Order: sequence, then C-alpha cells, then structure tokens
Amino acid sequence: MINVLAACGAGVNSSHQIKSAIEEEMSNRGYQVQADAVMIKDITEELISKYDIFTPISTPDVGFKINIPIVEAGPILYRIPAMSRPVFDNLEEAIKGLNK
Repeated sequence: MINVLAACGAGVNSSHQIKSAIEEEMSNRGYQVQADAVMIKDITEELISKYDIFTPISTPDVGFKINIPIVEAGPILYRIPAMSRPVFDNLEEAIKGLNK
C-alpha cells in the first residue's frame, strides 16, 4: 500500500478532490494507494513521516525539509485530462521510485 498525503489551505475541499482523484486514477493504473487530506498548517515532520508521497496543491514552505517525493497536484482540480495526466504520470513515477 502506498500512502499519499494530499494538502490544501483549508483541508476541506481541494485536498479531498485531489485525494479522490489520486485513489481512483492510481487504482485504474494498478496501484494500491491510500490518500489522506489535511490542511497545510497541520503538517508536521512527525505527520509527514507516515507517508510515502506528498501531493499538495503547490509546494508549501512548511519550515522543515520534506524527505519524501513531492508531486504538485493542483492541476488535478481543473479536471482537464491534458492538465491532470502529467500529474498522474509524475505520481506514478514517484510510486515506481519507491520500490514497494
């Protein structure tokens, strides 16, 4: 199981849309992915250490080094395949790089 952390400013709408889209698309591509959605301000080193990949809308400055792959997922929100496909492709490459 690949654990993904999705994040947005409020942790309510956008991150949940990203979470759902990632779980659906990665399942369609044959990966077992579990995503969680949070507010950017709630991210701590301890929290992020529990995940394999971080998918924020855009890369935030959280005040510490993030040691897992980061895939900016904002374009997923447009629901335009030409914009979201590269995000999903980057996410798939990150998953392959985990060797899980």
